[in-house]
Amino acid sequence: MNFDEYQSLARKTAIYNMPVIYPTLGLCGEVGEFANKIKKIYRDNNGIVNKEMYNDLLSELGDVLWYLSNCATDLGIDLNSVAEMNIKKLENRKRNGTIQGKGDKR
Repeated sequence: MNFDEYQSLARKTAIYNMPVIYPTLGLCGEVGEFANKIKKIYRDNNGIVNKEMYNDLLSELGDVLWYLSNCATDLGIDLNSVAEMNIKKLENRKRNGTIQGKGDKR
């Protein structure tokens, strides 16, 4: 599956009446849930990811992707464009020796 397919299928499951706002808030919540699971893996399991934890993380990342996809769709942005632009930006930063540091315009 590619991003175009995913974005189209994810949209078919979207039921909300507050474009951009609803998926943005959901995205924040799901990223928090993912981070909390990572925290507990380090706190309770010495950073070792077992099969159950792996599946939980996979599920949370799926939720993150769904909300991200619907944020993009609400804004008329396709995820393939986001992915391509981001890789180009990172490649430029690496080439320029600015992949580390502060600021968006490196």
